[in-house]
Amino acid sequence: MHPDRRTVLKGMAAGAAALGGLSAFPARAAGAAARPPAAAGTTLDSTVVRGAALNPQGYVRLASGRGEPHLTRDDLGASAQSGRETRRVGLLAFAHLTDIHVIDAQSPGRVEFLDRYNDGPGEPLFFGSAYRPQEFLTPQVSDALVSAVERVGLGPVSRRGLDFALCTGDNTDNAQLNELRWGIDVLDGGTSVRPDSGATDRFEGVHDQDALSYDVHYWHPDGTPLGKPDDNARRLYGFPVVPGLLDAARRPFTPVGLSIPWYTCYGNHDGLVQGNFPQSFQLTQLTTGPLKIVGLPAGVSPDDLERGLTGADPAVLDSLATAPARPVTPDPAREVIPRLRNVQEHFRTGGAPLGHGFTQQNLDDGTAYYAFDPSPQVRGIVLDTVNPNGESSGSLDQAQFRWLRARLEEVSGPGRNRLVLVFSHHTIASMTNALVFADDPTPRVLGPQVRDLLLQFPNVVLWVNGHTHVNRVTPYRRADGSGFWEVNTASHVDWPSQARLVELVDNRDGTLSVFGTLLDADAPLSYGGRLDSPRALASLARELAANDWQERNDVRRGLIEDRNVELLVRAPFPLAVRAPAERTGTPVAGVPGGAPAGAAAQRLVAAAPAGTLAATGGSDPRAIGAVALTAAAVALRLGRGRSPAGAPDPA
Repeated sequence: MHPDRRTVLKGMAAGAAALGGLSAFPARAAGAAARPPAAAGTTLDSTVVRGAALNPQGYVRLASGRGEPHLTRDDLGASAQSGRETRRVGLLAFAHLTDIHVIDAQSPGRVEFLDRYNDGPGEPLFFGSAYRPQEFLTPQVSDALVSAVERVGLGPVSRRGLDFALCTGDNTDNAQLNELRWGIDVLDGGTSVRPDSGATDRFEGVHDQDALSYDVHYWHPDGTPLGKPDDNARRLYGFPVVPGLLDAARRPFTPVGLSIPWYTCYGNHDGLVQGNFPQSFQLTQLTTGPLKIVGLPAGVSPDDLERGLTGADPAVLDSLATAPARPVTPDPAREVIPRLRNVQEHFRTGGAPLGHGFTQQNLDDGTAYYAFDPSPQVRGIVLDTVNPNGESSGSLDQAQFRWLRARLEEVSGPGRNRLVLVFSHHTIASMTNALVFADDPTPRVLGPQVRDLLLQFPNVVLWVNGHTHVNRVTPYRRADGSGFWEVNTASHVDWPSQARLVELVDNRDGTLSVFGTLLDADAPLSYGGRLDSPRALASLARELAANDWQERNDVRRGLIEDRNVELLVRAPFPLAVRAPAERTGTPVAGVPGGAPAGAAAQRLVAAAPAGTLAATGGSDPRAIGAVALTAAAVALRLGRGRSPAGAPDPA
């Protein structure tokens, strides 16, 4: 669940002025470049938009809209100097994936019955995002966005091959093992994924035809059971009948996978039950068990349940045993897993790098934050902003805050300066979670403290994150007028189902540009009545998301200045002049799938700029260990592929 999903829609108009953006600093269209951006496959070329309503209830199909050029923003005081288009050199290009929310829609651990309290204007906003009509199609949507990244393969402006992809959290929805495995396998590609749990011969969840638990608050794609009223989705909102969809969604498929290294980040849905509640034995037992709760226990209100689950109140947890429930097939793969287990699973992979950013230090300490150096001029810092005490908003613990300062100091100062990019799940504004355990009252570090620390280091130029499911760009200024940009990208799971390509470019005039270019999922505008491919299912999922009756609007697309952008920032120190990296490479023998140009091992070995691996990490033993793990990932992929299930975790 994600309370921000609904409440964020209320304040966007008022919040736009506070973001800076065009309201404070009017954006200008970028000048004519020496060569135009490589727009094909991106929203520079065309966009997916909500079309006209098909029926009186307002259900829409999707349509093709005009492409959107990059808009230049100079909120941080760096001037857009003429001629930069002919001087610029690409320093880094990567894909930003976020809020994938791979969902086991059949899990007894989900509380869809609470989402109805969000239906209708003026209703209380409890438990937002506990249910979505498209939620059982999330693995196919993720595959379609990976395919979009693979099709483009480069930064549209710099034309630099993508160096990596990074997922900024909420890769799962309910912190379950099977959700995590599906997500990792979709990103790795090459191995069949069966997005199904429980019974192998039928779908068991709120969308099915079970007559005893049929509920009009959910969409039932196979239609209305005999003797039951039509569900609200059909009756009030014009949703279609799509027979066979639930079985098609469970069908195994082989995902495309990323041919570039991909890194990960820990989000509240990766660490908390339904993204809000601390893990507990009782909740894990419920998730893997034979009963699915379909309503509130007698005498318990939604407020009571929220407070009880957040505080792990034994009385509330015990009351769940008396809640109305339906029988389902139990499945141990639905286990809710703690942070260390999540980290360990990223070492069971056929992709690169081994651990996907997590290091031996994370395995030893049970942490989920790390640093990596994707180029000799750039440091990436990935934070764990999840508060294990509960609630969806974020914060840091004191140890991580000290670690963050140390990593910044390592790459700040004459002779060791590097540009710094920060990655996290939560935004600065959503790092408001001060909850602490009674036996550990150490204060949590909130967003303003982290922001102020980053503003002390002029080489911090960008913070990339998710959580809000909205495209948004926010400037943060230092006293001297410089600063850094916060780039927030919409989710995979909700409309508009997008990812973003990010390029860091040296304009060679004392300024840098951060280009952000949105990608729509690689799926047809309409599924055309077909259910026979992952792309068709992803197309239908996106259409359903655009018709979610709790938010039938375009607020999550963001304003025009939050979408395709050029973000100017002063260069904090002189940068070495380097030629743009050519990343076409050559095939490497032994890589699964015939080693197409750009395969993961080739990216790491054949196409890496000279000295990249040798320069990675400096004197930091954790970063040096990351180099060894990267080399191990290449050996793993070339030699024996994926670690078999049950194999020991690599050390």
